[in-house]
Amino acid sequence: MKPFIITILFIALALPLAAANANIDRANQAYKQELYNEALKLYLQEAEQTGISSSLYCNIGDTYYRLKDNVHAVLYYERALLLDPSNNDARFNLEFVRGKMQLPDDAGDSWFSNWIDQTVSRLSSNTWAIIAIVTFLLFLAGLAVYLFMDNVLMRKIGFFGGALMIVATILANLAAFHVYHKATSGNGAIIMPEKVTLCTAPREPRAKSEEAFDLQQGTRVEIVDTISDTTNGKWLQVSTAGGHKAWINAKDVEVI
Repeated sequence: MKPFIITILFIALALPLAAANANIDRANQAYKQELYNEALKLYLQEAEQTGISSSLYCNIGDTYYRLKDNVHAVLYYERALLLDPSNNDARFNLEFVRGKMQLPDDAGDSWFSNWIDQTVSRLSSNTWAIIAIVTFLLFLAGLAVYLFMDNVLMRKIGFFGGALMIVATILANLAAFHVYHKATSGNGAIIMPEKVTLCTAPREPRAKSEEAFDLQQGTRVEIVDTISDTTNGKWLQVSTAGGHKAWINAKDVEVI
């Protein structure tokens, strides 16, 4: 009786997986045949029915790009990187599409902070945490060598190696926190219309003085605050890469 039950359970678990693989295969085949609308329908269906993944979001982004819908391509590449910062295909494609859209740098004003953010974000928070654990263990090993070895050269290696490892541990922990916060804050959003005028107050501008600045389609912003009422609807206070803050109608952005 037990083998029969195990077989039934195995089939019950295997069938959804097989169906999911079949859907992905059909979508991939449609994509190869340049049936991009059909491929997109199948990819989105897969995301809704089976669950999301970084690779699936990347495929959706690729399909939107083929359909010449660059803003949705940017959105899904960003979502792919949010799930897996080490997804190099999504990162490369995002940079490529952003370049085609002539979007300004959205990682900060300083090229150095831009480089730091891109470098750190190439690995997941879990990977950085593992690196922190390994470097801390190496620090303990270096400390043990320094304390218990009689050889002067080995003690120097233990001392300076341990010092280097403790610095690496601190940096890896900071990187893990940065990537984790970026992935879980849920504050990133993409401007969807071709151009949007942001406002100084959470409502449609009543005078020219209430217009803050314009942002182009595909620009990434960070959501700072939310206000919703029956008169003006839902408005978001957002911050740009340069640190400028203003209000935008919630319908004009998609949360990453």
